[in-house]
Amino acid sequence: MQKTSYTYEQIMADLARKIYNPVYFLSGEEPYYIDKITDYIVKNVLKEEEKSFNQSILYGKETDAATIINTAKRYPMMANHQVVIVKEAQEVKNIENLIYYIGDPLPSTILVINYKYKTLDKRKKIYKAIKGSSVFLETKKLYDDKIPGWISTRLKSSDFRIEPKAAMLLTEFLGNDLLKIENELDKLTITLPENVKIITSDHIERNIGISKDYNNFELQNALIERNPVKTNRIIKYFASNQKNHHITQIITHLYFFFSKVLTYHVLKDKSRQNVAASLKIHPFFVSDYEKASRVFHVGKVVKIISILREYDMKSKGSGNISAGPEDLLMELTYKILH
Repeated sequence: MQKTSYTYEQIMADLARKIYNPVYFLSGEEPYYIDKITDYIVKNVLKEEEKSFNQSILYGKETDAATIINTAKRYPMMANHQVVIVKEAQEVKNIENLIYYIGDPLPSTILVINYKYKTLDKRKKIYKAIKGSSVFLETKKLYDDKIPGWISTRLKSSDFRIEPKAAMLLTEFLGNDLLKIENELDKLTITLPENVKIITSDHIERNIGISKDYNNFELQNALIERNPVKTNRIIKYFASNQKNHHITQIITHLYFFFSKVLTYHVLKDKSRQNVAASLKIHPFFVSDYEKASRVFHVGKVVKIISILREYDMKSKGSGNISAGPEDLLMELTYKILH
């Protein structure tokens, strides 16, 4: 019986074992997994000499369901399979008509449909047909708190490890663009000495250009330490490099941090394991929240969250006539510290 959905890992494992299916429908918000599966099929199913006659790439804006079906119904020439890739399939206006092929596909064809950044309407017959008779994948964007774990897992596959702080620095700098992160990791591992297998913050700073001393986590620590000199020094650095340190991102980081400090305060079970699970953080960072809870009592944390909301509005022009990002951050952190 056909499975209703697959994971990326399951699909890649089957492909590696040369277990091919007639239809792959790859959809969702996260393009990384869709591209990885598609690229693997393009590069590995057919030999180079077979591709000119047996590999077709169609684009949603330039094709329609009838063309896709007619292409998929061709028999391979001097090969076991033909591969048909439909990119940007979300642009195919009459994609519902693919139901006439998906229910009875040609076994020698491998049809790969890339339906990026969105999903099919679950109320339509095509959705039920695809889930019932194809390899169906629906991807979701990873939340920022999941990215460090993804980085660690990705590096383990290449026999590398990364320190938690270094993973957090990468996440802060690169966001949740998995392809961009992977490219940076690949470049980084190539530049490391052969005997180095653990990536540190120093490696990140030297090879990727992310400062280990001037970032949101160091600003957070400066506030916990109640260190105005260090706080102001970091803010001045941010002001000189606003492209990579936008005030909205800084305030958002502090907002999420202090929101978790508030959650920490109300936790009954403050064991390391429970705190990490409840706050959705790496156990390495639990001590930061322990320190912050001692420095900022519950009432102060509530007030800080209110101040952060106020300055988020000011950074967007509400109630602010002339103050720039540096001045706003100076005011904001002064109020947090005092």
